[in-house]
Amino acid sequence: MEAWLGSLLAALSLPKFGLSTVFIVALISATLLPMGSEPAVFGLVKLNPELFWPAILVATVGNALGGAINWWLGFGAKRAYDGLKQSSTQSRALSWLQRLGPKACFFAFLPIIGDPLTTVAGWLRLPFWPCFLYGAAGKFCRYVTMTAGALWLWPGQLTL
Repeated sequence: MEAWLGSLLAALSLPKFGLSTVFIVALISATLLPMGSEPAVFGLVKLNPELFWPAILVATVGNALGGAINWWLGFGAKRAYDGLKQSSTQSRALSWLQRLGPKACFFAFLPIIGDPLTTVAGWLRLPFWPCFLYGAAGKFCRYVTMTAGALWLWPGQLTL
């Protein structure tokens, strides 16, 4: 398993594949798998400053599609969970999410709670496209802020 993972990471190395790597890393990191995509975006932009906006857009699309995968997982999981009881904490969280609706998916960019948030949105059968668009907007804002902030902390030759 370790050798396979090493060869996969070597195949997806940034200097060789760039934007496709950022897309795949952003997609996978938006699912329930624990992974962050910001280092890949920052690394690509640090190596290729002219790719700032393409990297932000590709990462946003990949991350938003990962959120869509979570929504569909939640949608399907709802059927399996209908027979089980919920705790009061879960009830409060679900009630908050239902009250806020698809706008809650804007916060899908947050660590720890963001990915499960989109899954629960699918579980509650909140409308897919508004959830997707709010989630994409939040992820876009995060990538712009994180990448620009990291570049500000480690200045180099960057032209936007």
